[in-house]
Amino acid sequence: MSTSGLSVNSAAGSPLSITGLASGLDTSAIVSALMGVEREPVTRLTQSQEKLQGDQSALAAIQTSLQQLTLAVSEFALPTLYESAQSVSSSQPTLIAATASVGAVVGGHEVEVTQLATAAQRAFTFTSPAAEQKITIGGVEYELKAGETSKELAAAINSDSSSTVYASAQEDGTIVLSTRTTGNTGAEFVNVSAAGVLAEVAGSAREGRNAEFTVDGVAGTSASNTVTNAIAGVTLTLTGLTSGDPVTIDVQPPGASTSAIESQVQSFVKLYNTTIASIQKQLTTKPPAKPSTAAEYGTGTLFGDLELGSLLGAMRETMYEPITGMAAEMSSLDSIGVSTGAAGGAGGTSSATLEGQLTVNTAKLAEAVRANPTGVEQMLAQWSKNLQVVLNGAAEPGGSLEARINGDSTQITNYATQISSMNEILAVREKALIQTYATLEGVISQNDTQSSWLASQSEQLTKSGA
Repeated sequence: MSTSGLSVNSAAGSPLSITGLASGLDTSAIVSALMGVEREPVTRLTQSQEKLQGDQSALAAIQTSLQQLTLAVSEFALPTLYESAQSVSSSQPTLIAATASVGAVVGGHEVEVTQLATAAQRAFTFTSPAAEQKITIGGVEYELKAGETSKELAAAINSDSSSTVYASAQEDGTIVLSTRTTGNTGAEFVNVSAAGVLAEVAGSAREGRNAEFTVDGVAGTSASNTVTNAIAGVTLTLTGLTSGDPVTIDVQPPGASTSAIESQVQSFVKLYNTTIASIQKQLTTKPPAKPSTAAEYGTGTLFGDLELGSLLGAMRETMYEPITGMAAEMSSLDSIGVSTGAAGGAGGTSSATLEGQLTVNTAKLAEAVRANPTGVEQMLAQWSKNLQVVLNGAAEPGGSLEARINGDSTQITNYATQISSMNEILAVREKALIQTYATLEGVISQNDTQSSWLASQSEQLTKSGA
């Protein structure tokens, strides 16, 4: 008989060995086959656990999306979204920009700019001092060290909060000093006392100037290019000359901010469409026919899920059904240009129910806000409340999704406990099988040894008798 070595691993991971196989049987294959059959219940439990883990993960992702959507919906009930504001526009914003506060003078205004406000400036050549020296610039004293450079002096001036000027050190060593504010300075500006260090460049001095403009033919000036006293309630920012062509500033009457409401609606629609698309994907993804990995067992767990299908139907109903108590012309999202397709049967998962991405007609929305801002606010506030009820029933803490997630978690834990217990039993069973076959091999080996001894004795007796 031939002998061979056998090495196997137990379920617990401890290596066991069977050596000196006298029977010639493939003991390793026998033990593996027997244990494979006995591990089938563990395999089935593991697959069920992987399926539940996939289900739990998908439900948690949907819950998070719905909670984010709920937050976006709740903002439509905030009064601040509908606060009165005034919009203002400029026909040439690159030359004159405009902003308005509530109470600004309504109407169109023609503005011409003939001069921008500028800062005063002087340029000086710089000579590095041979020894420590004090200088005064704009009434502020600076102490220079021996060998100080123009860039070091400029840095000291610019970092000094008490300084009245800014300094720019040029590559040729020249320093340009300019007042920190714009406006008419007159002949006295940027006074310097720095003998031997700063020498003014001839012809470099420029007085500060006021901005000069007209509004509706009335002349005005401003020390700054930010003008607050030209049109009541309007701030003008002058950035260029109009060159004889007036710029029109149009101030609208106070009202709800169309741009703010539109931005909020667009943000909600984008999030809503993403949310229902992700839910629809889960509902229409079928489980693999022959799953073999943990990821595959966790795929398609929500295919055709009735609860999620019903939730989608309820969400879509709030998008198109008229709100009770609202005027017919302002009773749903469609009244402000937000629309979707027809809904399917309640609680079903038909393609009609699962379709329906929202779209926004911005022109219709803007017209609704302009014509009936109070109606828009009331409709959106009530719609927001209705949709929150639907979403919270599923997504809020204690809602139906959390109950399912927690249920999955409990079952996953139970499976883990069962799998652990069964693996311990299987480990003992495997050791017992290995020991049984090891004992069998020992007996066979012993019998083979005795048979060989008896055969040799018989052979010797035969020879002796001869």
